[in-house]
Parts: sequence; structure tokens; C-alpha cells
Amino acid sequence: MPKTRFRWLAFALVAAIVVAGALIWVRPWSSSGPVVSAEDRTIVVKDGPNRDQDTQLDTTLFLPERTPAPAVLLAHGFGGSKASVVSDARELAGRGFVVLTWSARGFGRSSGQIGLNARDYEVEDAKQLVTWLANRPEVQLDAPGDPRVGVTGGSYGGAISLLLAGNDPRVDALAPVITYNDLSQALIPNFATTDALPGTPSAGAGSPDGVFKRSWAGILFAAGMGGAGFADPSADAAEAGTIQRDQNAPAPNPIDAAPQSSPSRGAPPGPCGRFTPEICAAYTEMATTGRASQQTVDLLKSLSPAAVTSRITKPTMLVQGEVDTLFPLDQADANARQITQAGGKVKVVWYSGGHDGGKPGPALRTEMADWFDFYLRGQGKDPGTGFEYAVQGALRAQGAPSIRTVTAPTYPGLGADQTSRQAVPLRGQPQVVINPPGGNPSSVSSMPGLGAVIGGSSRTAGRLAIDLPGQVARFTSDTMTNQLLISGSSTIRLHVDAVPGVPTPPDGVVLFAKLYDVGSDGTRTLPSSLVSPIRVSSLPADVTVALPGIVRPIESQHRIEVAIASTDQAYALPSQPAAFTVGLADPSLQVPVVPGARSANPVPMFAVVGIGVVIGLCVIAAVVLALRRRRADDLDPELAGVPLVIEDLSKSYPGGLRAVDSLSFRVEQGQVLGLLGPNGAGKTTTLRMLMGLIRPTDGTIRVFGHRVYSGAPVLSRIGSFVEGSGFLPHLSGEANLRLYWAATGRPDEQAHFAEAIEIAGLGAAIRRRVRTYSQGMRQRLAIAQAMLGLPDLLVLDEPTNGLDPPQIHQMREVLKRYAATGRTVLVSSHLLAEVEQACTHVVVMHRGKLVAAGEVADIAAVGGEATFRVDQPAEAATVLNGLPGVTDVEIEGTQVHANLDGTPRADALTALVQAGVSVEQAGPRRRLEDAFLELVGDGK
Repeated sequence: MPKTRFRWLAFALVAAIVVAGALIWVRPWSSSGPVVSAEDRTIVVKDGPNRDQDTQLDTTLFLPERTPAPAVLLAHGFGGSKASVVSDARELAGRGFVVLTWSARGFGRSSGQIGLNARDYEVEDAKQLVTWLANRPEVQLDAPGDPRVGVTGGSYGGAISLLLAGNDPRVDALAPVITYNDLSQALIPNFATTDALPGTPSAGAGSPDGVFKRSWAGILFAAGMGGAGFADPSADAAEAGTIQRDQNAPAPNPIDAAPQSSPSRGAPPGPCGRFTPEICAAYTEMATTGRASQQTVDLLKSLSPAAVTSRITKPTMLVQGEVDTLFPLDQADANARQITQAGGKVKVVWYSGGHDGGKPGPALRTEMADWFDFYLRGQGKDPGTGFEYAVQGALRAQGAPSIRTVTAPTYPGLGADQTSRQAVPLRGQPQVVINPPGGNPSSVSSMPGLGAVIGGSSRTAGRLAIDLPGQVARFTSDTMTNQLLISGSSTIRLHVDAVPGVPTPPDGVVLFAKLYDVGSDGTRTLPSSLVSPIRVSSLPADVTVALPGIVRPIESQHRIEVAIASTDQAYALPSQPAAFTVGLADPSLQVPVVPGARSANPVPMFAVVGIGVVIGLCVIAAVVLALRRRRADDLDPELAGVPLVIEDLSKSYPGGLRAVDSLSFRVEQGQVLGLLGPNGAGKTTTLRMLMGLIRPTDGTIRVFGHRVYSGAPVLSRIGSFVEGSGFLPHLSGEANLRLYWAATGRPDEQAHFAEAIEIAGLGAAIRRRVRTYSQGMRQRLAIAQAMLGLPDLLVLDEPTNGLDPPQIHQMREVLKRYAATGRTVLVSSHLLAEVEQACTHVVVMHRGKLVAAGEVADIAAVGGEATFRVDQPAEAATVLNGLPGVTDVEIEGTQVHANLDGTPRADALTALVQAGVSVEQAGPRRRLEDAFLELVGDGK
């Protein structure tokens, strides 16, 4: 096998494994909180059109501390089992709900065949589970046989939530996640139409005769095949490790089999695994022909929530992912329209995840639990029928994108209102597009699950898209002058025609419409890796195309590009070569814009008091931060010449940890100040706040009178060695310094390379490769890097770490030479002797607090013990004994030691001179180390 082909096959297999894992919908929620008991039980259900078959469902019932309570049915994703949602169940039970999880038929340890949520099988299973709950004494009832019950789940589990609600009026509320409306449109989509589109933000065309989503369908089929006939050992292990059996569980109901039984699943029934013959035949048809017969389309529609949404009138919270090439936003849009039309109350949430981007975070999961709190228990604030969507910003330093949430009062288009759209003019002449023989080579937009592999960021995954020359027509906008926030599915009118002399393929024209964000540097990003496949049956044709539903801020100086490609490796393509022209039937792109209140997402919190309190706290925090930012760049003219002033500085962390507590000190120009304290004293936290790396909880930091905050301009006057430095080992020291300085964007003439290198004492070694440096040389190179630009304030955190005594001596000289230039140095160190020799002043911290500050000699003299070197020791001892308060006078050779006990050393010195004693030297008796130990004790 050729190596290139092998690499692509290996990559595809890895992606398939990752995505299959993503479909399991595992959420690693914390298990801390209220005590939750759990019992495993095998429930026998009757299924089939005549209810003449038995199926054994492996279930677990989670019980809260207080019962009776409302119940929640929690379904797993495709390819998973009840073990996939253990953490979800425990969190909901911790909120006070009785939670029932089960392995759907054909998965985990449940028997039966996979019918893809068929009415007579999976839906009937769920209905009988509702009946089972109605017979449990722990479950609150609305009427005999009618439990107070909600239902939720992700993907496959989201679909059963909708299907159960449409078939069983006993369901009181539901919250389906990243699921579909019409399986035929999800797997065989066609986003081209000649009709008017609905007025909602992300409506798809929903046209028939679409393009088969080959890659995703294959992975789904594999997920139903992989465990066929065998129990999933990893699932069993997960259950064994997380489920604690309730030894006092009540006796089983009549429809129960014995608890803890393990259903026999038998041998794999041929090439279709656990799928029913109807599902197997439908997939085989699509996989081998690339098309779906009407019989297959009808089957898929019958298995879809669209078949029952006209009967769903219970409160529904629809949660859909913005990074999802399997079930994009148009699927939730259709569910919202249909349930609203049926009279149901609907709330819509788009979050920055999905099958390609990850699971809902803690804040969104709490919001879902609050939905059930209100509608099942009547507790909390009415969650309303609003619309929320997440906006991904630029990547942070850690690689994760920043997120903000936009909240609108309603989902546009569900009532009389329509979605606002902004016209964006496009330029581009009609272009010839070819379909190569066999559809190969193909353009690349996505590989299923790839977003989950690289972090779920649409900004990252979208840059991997490839359009092949000759297979794409491009239409571009002018450069944006202001940010445009796309919030849903944009639309475009295309004119597609045949090329003279080239016959139209019998399967029609297949195209893939994409919307790119093109940066000022020409970088093209395909948001969320999404495309809109279309099929045009006859030519010429003018069609409206619903482009992918996305949430994307198009920044100022960026452009929008609409690309129409003839191939995409994720879909089944026509094999016959063809050529056709694609042009604009209307020269403008209609972009959906949904205004709303914008706020930064809160730090995830597991708040037992509910999302209302969390939102309130976040609003208060946002107001406080906004006020702080407004004042952040203020200047105190009186401190313009002072390198550093810290006033009442504090930093607290969740859990009550107070790393820095009301710290205040001042550093004057020309000082070398040592920051001392035992481990955990708060030294590094203080330096990180000084550098703007973390935000203080309270207090202020001023550098040359300017208040410090993240990104403050005054930080350019600080050189730092706080986080540790990383150098490229194959480059010289000088090349590393120049590379670092170039990254700052400042002119070379401001770097002062020669001065920094000379002060650091690197000499000729600066031209050697860094891999040849000793630890001491690396430390000096790091100091030189911090000195670039000759900053007015040099901040160093443990610069002597890992150095031997000669290297420490050299480092001490480096600091002294830098201070000799008239600048200021702040150094944190645990080597007290070095601080005593290198620093002029010292600040001592303990448990986040200031315990001493001043000149090194004064701190060392705390307690009053002094030493005088004199020519007449006996006479000196007599004089000192005669001074008020002086005690413990001792003679040691030419030295006289005394405890002055508050008497100024200068007064004692004056008395000795007046008595005719010649004093050669006077100073504190103790070392800095003695004073330090007295101030902080053992450091605990």
C-alpha cells in the first residue's frame, strides 16, 4: 500500500475512533455534592408492532436524598451505553431529581436490535420506562400511572427525548442536545431551493434529493457494528467504578427481571451487526449508490422527530452546537419552528461545541437543570423563551478561544417577527467549475470529529479546508469597515448553467457552498468546517442557497468569500466527469444579524443555589470589572518618578485561599529590593500581578504613577524574568535575543543588545548555540533578555535557581551592575545570604502579608543587638552599661556586643566617641537570616 494512502487511512481511523467516543457523550462532571444512591436493574419491555417480543434493558436508577421527587429520563448518545452518562445522572440526582438511565437496545448490555429510535422499538421502550417510573414510590406523580417526568440526552439521546415527548403525553418537559429534526435531511442534505426560506436565523432549505453525508454515516454505522454481540468491557468497568449498589432497594416491579442480570446478546447477526434489517438495507443502498430511494427517505423520516413535533406542546429547551458537521444548526431551527407551531414553549441555545467541538460546559448544564427545576418542581425563575448564542473570539495564550454569550429575548421568526438580514455586496464573474472523473481528487472541508481532536475551535479547524484548483468558483466582498457578526445561515442566489457542448450529468449538478472569513493577511478560515451541499436537477437554474449556519464575527479589514466547490471528500460524489458555470443571480449576500445583550461567559461554577444567583454574581462582577477598566490607565502625577508603589494588594482564589493579603510597599529609584518569604508566602503571585499576568482581587499597583493592568502600556517599562524562559537550543544566544525582541514589534535601535549582553557578562558566549550553555549561562541569557530595552524596572523571580556558588556570585554582580545604571531591580529569592549581599532594601512576606520592610541593615538589626569594634573594649563596655535600657554587654576581643533594646545605635556611638573610645566599626550583630527566622518562624 502506498505510504501516502496508508497515512490517510490511519488518520481516518483515528478520527473515526475519536468521533465514536464523542458520540458517547461522556461528561466528566464532579461527583462531589449531595449523597446519591444508585441501583442497577434489568427491565424487560415488550416491543414490536404486536408487542410480542421481549427486550431486556440494562438500567440504573439514581435516587436523591429526598423523595418522592420528579424524575428525569437520561438517554445516551449513539455508540454509548448507560455508563456514558453516569456523571450527568449523578449531577441531576444531586439537584434533587430521580434519574433513570438505560442502555438503548443493541448497546451496552441491553438486548435487541438497533432500530434508530423506531416507534415500535426504542420509543416504545422509553414509554414503558415512564410506566416503570410511575410504579416507583420515590417518583412524584401527577396522577395514577402518570409520573412527573422530564427527558434529556445528547445526539441519539436527544432524538429519543423529542420522539418520546411526541408519543407520550406524560412527558412534562424536555431538553434535547445536539440532535436532529429530520434524519433524511441530516444525512442527505440539500440546501438549494426555489422557494422562500423561513424567517428564522438558521433555516435550511430542506429540499429533497440531497447529497449523501458518506463519512459521518459510515462512522455511525461502525458505531453500531463495533460492539455487536459483545458487552462493552470499558462500559462495564466504568459502571463498576462509579455505581454504588443500593442494598436496600425495593423489590422489583412485575415487569423487572432480576437486578444485576446480564442479557445475552448472542453472536453478531451477519454484516449488519445489531441493526434491524430495514436500517441495514437503507444504509447499504446509500453507501453503495450514493443515493437514497423514496423508500429509504420515508424510513428515515419516520424515525425522525419531525414525524412527531406537531404533537409536542411541552416546554422544550433546544441546545445545539455551533461546531457540528453532523447535525448543524438548521436541525434545531426546524425543531424550534415546528414545536412552536404546535403550541409548545421553546427556548433555543447555541453553544460553542457540538459533535466536532465538545460537550456543554458546566454553566450550560446548570441552565438545563434549572429548566427542569422550574417545569418539574416549580422552583426558580421562569427561564422564558429567549435565544442564546456563543461567539468565539481570538485564541488565548493557552490555545482555547475566548467566548462571549449573546442573549436575545426570543428566537427570531417563531412569531410574526423575522430575522434581520444585512446585504453584503459580492464581486465575481461567472466561472467554470469541473467535477473530475470519480469525484477524485476532492476538496477537503472537514473530517468527522477532527474539531474534537484539535480542541473544538472553529478558528483552528476551519483553516484546514482545501479547495482544489478548477473545482471552485469564488465570490468576494469588499473589505469590512466594521465588525459584522453573522448569527445563523446566510443566503445567496446562484445561477448554475451547463457549459456548451458538455452534457449535464444524469444525477444532476452537485455543489458545495462555503462561506470563508478572509483575514487582512489573506488567511482563509472556514467557520466550524461547515459546508452546504446542494443538488440541482436540471440546468439552467436560479436557486437560493442557504449557506451553513454559523456564528462568526467578521472583523474590520476582513473580507467574506463565498466559494462554490464541485467536490468534498466527506460526501458521496457523482462519478461522471462534468463541467458547468456558476455565477451570481443576485450580487449580494444576505447575512443574518441577531442583536442582543452581550456578556463574557462566567467562570464555570457548580452553584447549588441555581443559575439565577450565578448570573447575578456575573453581572455584578462584569460591572465592577468595567468600572475598574475605566480607571485602569489613570496616572498619579505625584508618583510619576517612583518605580513601584503597591497599596492594599490582595489576591484570593476559590475555596478561601488568600495568596496575598493587604500588601503595601514602595520601591524607590536606584534600589535593589529583595522580596523574601517562605514557600507559599505570596511572592510569585505578587510578581505575576505586577506583570499584569493575573488580576488582583483588591488593591492597586502603580508603576511610575500608572496603574497596572493586563496589557497596560506602562508594562513596556518593566523587564521581567517571572515565568521562566524558553530558548531555541539550535540558535545562538544572540539570535534568541533578537528573535524575542522582534516578537515585541519594537525597533531594533531600542533594544540595546550590546549593553544588555555586557551587563549580563555573556561575552563571546553570546555567539554560541544555547544547547552548549551551562545552567548559569542560560540564567544570565534570561536576565539579558529581561534587560533588553534597558527597562526602568527589572523584575526577577528566583534568578539564582539551579546555580552553583560561583554562578550565584556572578549573578549578584550582574544585578549590581544593572542597578549602577540608575535603574531599579526587584528580585524574589529564597537565598537570604545573597539578598543580604546584593540588595539595598528588603520586603519580607509571610502568609500573604507584609511582616517587615526597610533597608537590609535595619531589618537585620531588629531586636537591637549591635556590635562595636573599638580600641578600648573595657571602657566601651562601661559606657554602654551606663546607657538607659542597654543590657547583655559582652566583650569578645576587640568587639563589644550589646542589646540596645530600643536605644538608637547612633546614640550609643555618640556616647562612645564622647568617652574617648575610638570606634572602627559599628553594625547589627545578627545576620539577615536571623531576623528572617524571627519574623516568620518556621515558615508554617
